[in-house]
Amino acid sequence: MAGRFVLASASPARLATLRSAGVHPRVVVSGVDESQVDDPDAAVVAVRLAELKARAVAAAVDAGDTSWVLGCDSVLAFDGAVLGKPDDAADAVARWRLMRGGSGVLHTGHCLVDVDSGREVLRAAATRVYFADVTDAEIAAYVASGEPLNVAGAFTVDGLGGAFVRGMEGDPHNVVGISLPVVREMFAELGVRWTDLWNGTGDGS
Repeated sequence: MAGRFVLASASPARLATLRSAGVHPRVVVSGVDESQVDDPDAAVVAVRLAELKARAVAAAVDAGDTSWVLGCDSVLAFDGAVLGKPDDAADAVARWRLMRGGSGVLHTGHCLVDVDSGREVLRAAATRVYFADVTDAEIAAYVASGEPLNVAGAFTVDGLGGAFVRGMEGDPHNVVGISLPVVREMFAELGVRWTDLWNGTGDGS
């Protein structure tokens, strides 16, 4: 049953999170241009991008072997700004100099499409993240690692950046880019039990 589930995301962290929870989806990358969505509300941006990604993949996959497509997208709301992936290393350094010692809210949008019916379930999840008061040298080393250049908000909690996050309020999985409790509820709304998606093969079959 899990093999009929497609994750419309190139994020290895999202895939790893699902796999650790016993679900092994196939991955189909949407190719959606994330710059096309611009809104001052971070939650709106996250959900809209998730919707675009899920719809694009749902339209492209073979309905004969796919039942559900899940799109996700994350952005960080910090000091009135909506922050996706940094433009480059200089942008990542500048962000960290602003974020250190402060806090922001990581918003992740989720869109689950039932391929057969076309029905969509949309959800947003939010987790407050408290950043450590890191030094300029630590910021430089972190950005030089390349890790923050490919993630929303220029940070991770499941990699090198974990040492630079001193606390969270909310679902920690959401900060990785997918809220497992939220996705479970979304499947339930479509009449699918989360435990029926458990699959030990690891190959999406």
